[in-house]
Amino acid sequence: MDINDFIKKVEDEYEDITPGTLKPDSIFRDVFEWNSINALILIALVKTEYDVTIDANDIQNSKTINDLFEIIKSRS
Repeated sequence: MDINDFIKKVEDEYEDITPGTLKPDSIFRDVFEWNSINALILIALVKTEYDVTIDANDIQNSKTINDLFEIIKSRS
């Protein structure tokens, strides 16, 4: 599991994110419009790609892409 691979998958999933925009220290809520639909898309992406379950609390408690990645990594 690699953070750059995770970033690429997130960028590919959201049309609003220009590829190459996200970095590990990016505050993901600042990069694109954050709403319940985008949260569900992210939860589904993580489940599909990593077979890891995250929830809204995990997303709310994560500030950066790396914070979220560390949660996923710890559960895989």
